[in-house]
Amino acid sequence: MSSFTPLLRTLPVAALFAAALWTAVPARAETQPALITVTGEASVEQAPDMATVSIGVTSVSATAAQALSANSEAMRAVIDRLKAAGVADVDLQTTGLSVNPNWTGYDSSASEQRISGYTAANTLTVQIRVLETLGTVLDAAVSDGANTLNGLTFGLADPRPALDAARRSAVLDARAKAELLAEAAGVKLGAIVSISEGGGYGNPVPMYKAAASDSAVPVQQGQVSYQASVSVVWQLAQ
Repeated sequence: MSSFTPLLRTLPVAALFAAALWTAVPARAETQPALITVTGEASVEQAPDMATVSIGVTSVSATAAQALSANSEAMRAVIDRLKAAGVADVDLQTTGLSVNPNWTGYDSSASEQRISGYTAANTLTVQIRVLETLGTVLDAAVSDGANTLNGLTFGLADPRPALDAARRSAVLDARAKAELLAEAAGVKLGAIVSISEGGGYGNPVPMYKAAASDSAVPVQQGQVSYQASVSVVWQLAQ
């Protein structure tokens, strides 16, 4: 009898301890609120205020030294004309320079390829901030020795205001879509849970609407478009 007494005395204590543990366990989390995720998109079009163009000089001569010398002389003339037209040093950048042999065939007697001369190429990326002079500047550059023009693009010197305007419009677009969907579902929008910005809005897209500039080389600057995309998550209220 005495051997079982301690065990019997501990049973109520154990039961009370278990009950205390049960009450200490937190209740299950409440059901998560329903959410709606909507993507808003917008674009802002503006007339560009600058242009970027790649201007190149290619020269061919019998030797590499002669080709490079002739090429350098022609490029110096192009750069001088660009500066005289008002293009600043900071808007001129050499982006390519090469000298390569011109292979014309295979000399079977010497078991080697033959070189007929050398080609030197120098490429200059130019930013033109006075668009009214764009056509004249391009014409002058070609007249002074440039024989390649590539990659003419238009943009804004400071695209931030246009991008910010597109972001604001994208958020409004997301809210309009969310309100429409919520109304169709018979619910209401609650608090915003999160807002995240999407990509694909950094590069200007040309939209040819403007008239050609009155210059030696006819150029249409048109408009540039900057896009923004945002994803917004709302809680739904019944």
